[in-house]
Amino acid sequence: MTEKTLQTLLPSHPTSDGDGVKIRRVGLFDQPAADPFLMLDELVSDDEADYIGGFPPHPHRGMETLTYLIKGALKHRDHLGNKGEIRSGGAQWMSAGKGIIHSEMPELDMGGLHGFQLWINLPASEKMLPPKYRDVPAPQIPILELEQKRGQVAAIAGRWIIDGQGINGPLDDLAAHAGYLDISLNAGASLTLPVPEGQRCLVYVFQGQLEQRPLAPAQTLFVFSTDGDSVTLKAQTDSRMLMLTGTPIKEPVVHYGPFVMNTHEEIEQAIRDYQSGSFGK
Repeated sequence: MTEKTLQTLLPSHPTSDGDGVKIRRVGLFDQPAADPFLMLDELVSDDEADYIGGFPPHPHRGMETLTYLIKGALKHRDHLGNKGEIRSGGAQWMSAGKGIIHSEMPELDMGGLHGFQLWINLPASEKMLPPKYRDVPAPQIPILELEQKRGQVAAIAGRWIIDGQGINGPLDDLAAHAGYLDISLNAGASLTLPVPEGQRCLVYVFQGQLEQRPLAPAQTLFVFSTDGDSVTLKAQTDSRMLMLTGTPIKEPVVHYGPFVMNTHEEIEQAIRDYQSGSFGK
């Protein structure tokens, strides 16, 4: 196997969204090297004041979200009548398509909140399809213990070969053939994963530190090239990270707030549709 090369490091930055929810964000809208991914938010706090406001009703069009919780709980409601809740270890997928208005509100008294929301671009041919939604509770997410007690891997999305074993995440129809792993590696442990040539690979380290050069602090996104067919991760300290893979869409990206389209005219139409009450119809 040929190793993919590390192209760039993108640190996350503190900001807020929704009703004052404190997050750390890696914005990727102007990063063609991250295609097909648009944004990764990390929500992490043990203080209810940092997330109590949640994300009241708001619209989306032209993209998908994948929310994965390590700790806490979120309730989903949307204008199509979907209702759901994910708790620690669970995931939630939503393809906004031509339009959806939804809310994501935290459950309190859960001892804190730690999770991630990933935005995945939709190709132009799928941006105006009907929206879709699915909850995946934690028991449906397979976890593989690595050989020689090196760590463990949870497969949220995609089909993988890890330590010679096949493991499939329950979400296998994401846009851009996206894959999503939660990887824990003990200090000094390494893991080589096949990632087909032509596929983008991102790794967000949210605990610990990898030995990739240059060294980067936790809460940094590693962006690997599409050439090569494998990625090797080696933990300098006990580390935990997300691995994201996907096929680049290679189309123009124009976004305004929660809308992601291919042209400014399409963004203006999304705004008109939302303001006129015809959003998603």
